Amino acid sequence: MGLKTSATAARARVEDGRAEAAAHLYRMAFAGALAAALMVAMALSNAAHAKAPPESFADLAERLLPAVVNIATTQTVDASRMPDMPQFPPGSPFEEFFKDFFERNQGQRPSRPRSAQSLGSGFIVDASGIVVTNNHVIAEADEIKVRLQDDTEYEATLIGKDPKTDVAVLSIDPGDRELPYVEFGASGALRVGDWVVAIGNPFGLGGTVTAGIVSARGRDIGQGPYDDFIQTDASINRGNSGGPLFNLDGQVVGINTAIFSQTGGSVGIGFAIASDLATGVVEQLREFGRTRRGWLGVRIQQVSPEIADSLGLDAARGALVADVTAEGPAEAAGIQPGDIITAFNGQTVDEMRTLPRIVAETRVGREVPVEVWRDGAAITVTATLGELEQAEEARLLTTSATPGPSDEGRVDSLGLGLATLTPQLREQYGITEEVEGVVVTEVDDTVDAADKGLREGDVIVEVAQDEVRSLEDVRRLVEDHRTNGKKTILLLVNRQGEQRFIPLRIDKG
Repeated sequence: MGLKTSATAARARVEDGRAEAAAHLYRMAFAGALAAALMVAMALSNAAHAKAPPESFADLAERLLPAVVNIATTQTVDASRMPDMPQFPPGSPFEEFFKDFFERNQGQRPSRPRSAQSLGSGFIVDASGIVVTNNHVIAEADEIKVRLQDDTEYEATLIGKDPKTDVAVLSIDPGDRELPYVEFGASGALRVGDWVVAIGNPFGLGGTVTAGIVSARGRDIGQGPYDDFIQTDASINRGNSGGPLFNLDGQVVGINTAIFSQTGGSVGIGFAIASDLATGVVEQLREFGRTRRGWLGVRIQQVSPEIADSLGLDAARGALVADVTAEGPAEAAGIQPGDIITAFNGQTVDEMRTLPRIVAETRVGREVPVEVWRDGAAITVTATLGELEQAEEARLLTTSATPGPSDEGRVDSLGLGLATLTPQLREQYGITEEVEGVVVTEVDDTVDAADKGLREGDVIVEVAQDEVRSLEDVRRLVEDHRTNGKKTILLLVNRQGEQRFIPLRIDKG
């Protein structure tokens, strides 16, 4: 009996173990299936967020094409006006060559004006007939015509243009017809790698659709002070200028403007004005016929690591104020040359080129907080913005003040020969009366000043953010810096009316 009971118990334990093992395997399988399901769900969610391309762009193109237009311009050119003969030194072989050429062709100049035509693209943003395009598409045009996809053609009127961002707004009168239109979207929501669609009029071929991805954002191509371009590999060619760049929701996220090409054709590097920049410009042009940008009244420069170190800033960031316009908003707010603007109206200024765009997009007359770095600490001032266009028309200038005693000599630790300004030195170097400081009369070839581009005739206005009016002022401030163990000193230099900060290394001298 005892043996049978033991065997039965043993079989029971084995069966229990098998059941537990099966249950464990089931739990593992369930957990694995659940994890796999979660991964699939996450992948589908990410794919949906990334907006994977459709099997075809046909539905999107069919919906958007009617709102994209061709723009033809005509400009009258006085063909009888040929350039004058260039001037060369007497006896030069070029002089004889061009003289013969101009004499031969003098009688062949056309007597009648001729018309020059060009083509571009645009898009309708309002059913009443408001069209957006590039400024360079319609610049200097005497006549502008807008042609729709169905070949209906309208005479266009220029509402306003903005050369700084290369945006223009036109108006056409469709009568009782309600025109198809598209809406702007948020270019800030784009990510590198997102799909985009370009529609335009390349080489005058009419409505053409191309697709690609966002290659980069925030590109500065040196076209203007507010550059904020989307780079795309969607095919963009001559004639696409002014046409829209769409996201997959059919919203305009850019205005196709430029290409990088050595051949004149698309090589996969095209640029579109970001809609976040263009939208405000379009609204102002529609409302006022011109732009009304915010204006702070400062001239700024990039903060280099050396400048940041010399001013005690933790990193090279912000925009360094090189000059403040007299009676401008910045001066009224107490902003000074040498301040580093690190935030404006709640937006961080990471680099110099960010500030002009933020200021320009801020409403004229608005009071805004401006955070600046001064004397080793962050402070906040309040500025009431003026209007940039009015300031440009008024040609507001900066001024300085008060002369000091006359002396001349050297500061060997900087490798500079310096002199207090005199009427003779002003005349010699072409320095205006309103500029005060110490003029550079000599720059050693082997010192940091030469490497940084300092040259004879430059005027040192400030040293270490203190005004200088004499050679002794400069020597004292440099010696104070050296005594305090600092190896770099910051100069504010005026060159032909333009001021710029230059950090110089202090040598043993």
